[in-house]
Amino acid sequence: MAAMSRRLQQQGRRLGVVPTMGALHEGHLSLIRRAASQNDVVIVTIFVNPLQFGPREDFARYPRPLSRDLRLAQAAGADIVFAPSAAAIYPAGFQTSVEVGALSQGWEGRARPGHFRGVATVVTLLVHLTQPTNVYVGQKDYQQALIITRLLHDLRVPCRVRVRPTVREPDGLAMSSRNVFLTPRQRRQALILSRSLRAARAAIRAGERRASRLLAAMRRRIRSEPDVRLDGAAIVDAATLEPQQVLRGRVALLVAARVGRTRLIDNLLVDVS
Repeated sequence: MAAMSRRLQQQGRRLGVVPTMGALHEGHLSLIRRAASQNDVVIVTIFVNPLQFGPREDFARYPRPLSRDLRLAQAAGADIVFAPSAAAIYPAGFQTSVEVGALSQGWEGRARPGHFRGVATVVTLLVHLTQPTNVYVGQKDYQQALIITRLLHDLRVPCRVRVRPTVREPDGLAMSSRNVFLTPRQRRQALILSRSLRAARAAIRAGERRASRLLAAMRRRIRSEPDVRLDGAAIVDAATLEPQQVLRGRVALLVAARVGRTRLIDNLLVDVS
């Protein structure tokens, strides 16, 4: 992979890289299509990264439909799929980790200790191997997108991170590889996440600026579904992830919850006038 990337770079090709853990859905495919429209060569990485899963998380059961993913990636415009083994990425004796400071400490970082260290480490390795001109990530994992952007900026990696909007099902559910774990009933209940975000956005547009009131309403709405267990809700500055008390500028509304055994996250960005 590294040799091929260097060869393509020497030919003056623009390389668009879409890092994924596989189980591709329309959110991933939209990133691949955008990469194909802006670059000469599109590389999709598929790697279920063990470093970003905690001991009681779903690493063992995370979906890995590689043959299907290869077909979907090619149809969407991928030229190369890089799907290394864990032993290739983390050979015997591997000891190095990468961590992005304050951005990785709160919210998902607090709920999943070590998660973003694993993300930052594997992204550093994948970018080193693929030498991208542009890296494409989705807004659905908003904190992760900010961390990847800061990571590549701080390490002076000469590429641009392009964050694309969350892709949703027609009923509003944010697309996620973990949605396959939901039963039909749980999937209906999971809609409470996007509904709570939209209700908070409507309240902000109607003039509400007190984060405490907005959060209380979001929490009540999510807890109204009996099988949905709220993991966290926050309203933060969209650039720094610092909590907001009185809303101003661009804010991110963040929610995380467990629907049955499946943990889902979602967010909305709102510009406060």
